[in-house]
Amino acid sequence: MDRHPFPDDLIRAQQQWHDTYRALAVPRPRHTTELRRRLLLLSVRIHWHPFWSTPAGRTPAARVELRQRAADGRRARGAA
Repeated sequence: MDRHPFPDDLIRAQQQWHDTYRALAVPRPRHTTELRRRLLLLSVRIHWHPFWSTPAGRTPAARVELRQRAADGRRARGAA
């Protein structure tokens, strides 16, 4: 059961953040500047999302759950 009702756009942004981070983590990544800019943009989008102003988003556990849920969603789709 999910404890926090995350908006879809916030979950997608976190998943895209993970994808971009992994693309930067490979040896000799291509388009490094573009990937770093994208990572920065997604970081800002996630950090300042209106969800964090709601009662459900005010706990540190909500941010941890978002990262875990985004990572689990990527693993589940990759295994299918």
